[in-house]
Amino acid sequence: MPFKKFKFYDYDFKLILMIAALAIIGVFAVGSAQGDLQNKQMYGAIAGFIVMIIVSFIDYHFILKFYWVMYVLNVVLLVLVMVAGESSNNAQRWLKVGGIQFQPSELAKILLILFFAAFIMKQKDNFNTFPIIAFCVVLVGVPMVLIIKQPDLSTTIMIAILFCIIMFAGKLKFKIILGILAVVIPTVAIFLSIAMREDSTILEPYQKNRILSWQNPELYADEEAYQQLNSVTAIASGMMDGKGYKNNAITSVKNGNFLSEDQTDFIFAVIGEEFGFKGSVVVIVLFILIALECVAIGRRAPDTAGQIIGAGMGGLIGFQGFVNIGVATFLLPNTGLPFPFVSYGLTSLLTLFAGMGIVINVRTQVKRGNSLGDSFE
Repeated sequence: MPFKKFKFYDYDFKLILMIAALAIIGVFAVGSAQGDLQNKQMYGAIAGFIVMIIVSFIDYHFILKFYWVMYVLNVVLLVLVMVAGESSNNAQRWLKVGGIQFQPSELAKILLILFFAAFIMKQKDNFNTFPIIAFCVVLVGVPMVLIIKQPDLSTTIMIAILFCIIMFAGKLKFKIILGILAVVIPTVAIFLSIAMREDSTILEPYQKNRILSWQNPELYADEEAYQQLNSVTAIASGMMDGKGYKNNAITSVKNGNFLSEDQTDFIFAVIGEEFGFKGSVVVIVLFILIALECVAIGRRAPDTAGQIIGAGMGGLIGFQGFVNIGVATFLLPNTGLPFPFVSYGLTSLLTLFAGMGIVINVRTQVKRGNSLGDSFE
């Protein structure tokens, strides 16, 4: 049965309230950044909230029965992006179906969490064997290659990190983890040193310049570092209490149109300028608490799949929030990762709400231990 009864006090109202609060802040922030997008963000948040509540009542074991369907759907959508995708800013990342445009790579994050939650649970007894680990690498490699071809390096890196979190949550043995790290860390270091050479074509020119501008912002102040430098200025100018929501201050970096992509990549700069340090702390605390709550639910989940879902969604929200803030404050090179529940982007918003609905369903089965064991046959 897709729907199962649960006790009222098992439902995670605390998590729902925190998500709702962050989404409401997102609606206001997007409205200040790009007023014509506020209604879309609001309707997207409402629709996402409804989807989350509906999904939270569906037994996640039932959803996981279709794990191979989810994987194939994921790959098919990513292939369609390459064949018939919509292009913007030298990137082909969107599909348009019936007048509705969406980004399959955002959906891929959730589908891969669910797929590996089911796959690893099915292979629990053989999970720490070389054939299964190698097969998992191949399975995640296919969508990663398709996404990096768009090109979308930031989402590719996000999926790679998600994969590491998933494998750890699936109880990969520490000796295997240490062995992999012993190979991966020097490989990544060598890769980056080669990729950053002037004659290297591994990275796209704009990707290389973003890293260089992060290392030497003074040399790229009028080019690649321009956005991040203005973002830092906006956040700093907000000081403790901010300049006020939709203020008319002539000193506003946002009002002067010095922030590009302020509704997505640099939404935190808008929050910092208008709501100051206090408002920024509220947003940071909210997304950290949501991520930790997901991880806590995963730790108490009744089976391996629930543990992976909780850890995966917690890692997704925590890492994306950290990277988005890191870019806005110039702690990290410029990327295109949205701030969960806050940045404008209906695909990201709806998929995150759906993913959180599954996490909430895992929570409803924690205390009563309603599990089919490590199986969902």
